[in-house]
Formats: sequence, C-alpha cells, structure tokens
Amino acid sequence: MEQEQFIHRLVSLCTDKGVSARDMSLSLGQSPGYMNNVENGMNFPSMTTFFCICEYRGITPKEFFDTDDVAPVKVRELLDAAKKLNSEQIDHLIAIVRDMQRR
Repeated sequence: MEQEQFIHRLVSLCTDKGVSARDMSLSLGQSPGYMNNVENGMNFPSMTTFFCICEYRGITPKEFFDTDDVAPVKVRELLDAAKKLNSEQIDHLIAIVRDMQRR
C-alpha cells in the first residue's frame, strides 16, 4: 500500500465514523491539527500511533489494509449478529444478501 492509498484509507475510515480530524487527533492524545497533517501528507503516523488509530476506529491492522472490505466495522457487526441466529435464520439472511447483490 502506497502512502497516498494509506492516507485515502485512513480518511475514508474516519469519515465513515463521522468524526472530525480534530476530534480524532485529540482522542489519540495528539495536537488538534495532527490528523489534518496526516491527511495532507505532511505527517505520517508512527507504528504506535497507527495501532492507536486502529483501536480508536475499532478495527484491526489487518482490516485497515484489507481495502476490499470497505466497511470493516459494519461487516464485523453483521457477523456478530449472524452468530446469534439459528441455521434457518442464517439461510434467510444469505438469501437476502444474494438478492441484494443481484440488484
């Protein structure tokens, strides 16, 4: 993953959460403009800060780099909910998802 892709992924995950760059910066214990500087390519997070960003966002580093998974938090939420369903309910859910994919 190139630096530009990294920044794009970071911005999209933050936007999905509906959190401003300033709020995220402060939540991470950084200066108010920290995330803005990262988003503009003026700064790059350390490994420790990257792990903090992932934790803050509620994703694993693997999920961060899995660009095929556009909404990792929502997918995990769906999987957690599906684990509580019985076999018949799971079959119905699969049918609904397949129907949605065809549209």
